[in-house]
Amino acid sequence: MTTTVPRFEELVAPSHWRTVDFIADLHLHSGDAATSAAWQCYLHTTPADAVFILGDLFEVWVGDDALAEPDSFEAHCATVLQAAAQRRAVFFMAGNRDFLLGAAFAQQCGIHILTDPTVLQWGVQRLLLSHGDALCLDDVEYQRFRVVARSAPWQQQFLAQPLAQRRVQGRHIRQESEARKQSGAFYADVDSATAIAWLEAATANTLIHGHTHRPAEHVLAPHLSRMVLSDWDLAAQPARAQVLRLDAQGLHRISLIHAQPGGI
Repeated sequence: MTTTVPRFEELVAPSHWRTVDFIADLHLHSGDAATSAAWQCYLHTTPADAVFILGDLFEVWVGDDALAEPDSFEAHCATVLQAAAQRRAVFFMAGNRDFLLGAAFAQQCGIHILTDPTVLQWGVQRLLLSHGDALCLDDVEYQRFRVVARSAPWQQQFLAQPLAQRRVQGRHIRQESEARKQSGAFYADVDSATAIAWLEAATANTLIHGHTHRPAEHVLAPHLSRMVLSDWDLAAQPARAQVLRLDAQGLHRISLIHAQPGGI
């Protein structure tokens, strides 16, 4: 596919921020109580002045009207986020699973929506933040779907369906995703040339993203790198729940999994 360089939004970190956390790909859903509990505990205890959630916080998001159901999983998560946002700044960037999360949800929770990609100016550092799916160019079928699904007509048509019908479709998406993982299907990685082009256009040195579930640091070129966030899965063997933290010492990874049984 043709390499395109998007327009970058910019966010300047306030001078009082000392610690910033980046997380992504928690894929929260009502059937995974352990990961949801770990996320809630993390938001309550993190020392970060700001938390950046870079996509796929939810396994699937079928519309903000799900919040109208007071006992719904979505409403519970909104309450957790609202409490967290009263203590620190919380930013959300849409992923490929929760791109329908909208302004109503953000307003209710008190969180800030970021466009993908966004440059975070941290002192003299410029960090390029993205979910990462737009950079996986080898997944041609998904890239075609992404263009359609991010369009206003597609979203309006989908959201016009009854919530119950959308929930059924959401369950099918989860089942298909799980089946694909179990089959060992190939998942495309970030295209390095495109990542470099984005970094150079943004005059940034480090790209931070999720989506691929392959936590690592990649040196792309002299003074250019990308940091891949871990997904979260407390039921996996071994369990995964990791934060990428930025503070005076730089970027470093923090595992939230304790060695002893009992989890986080």
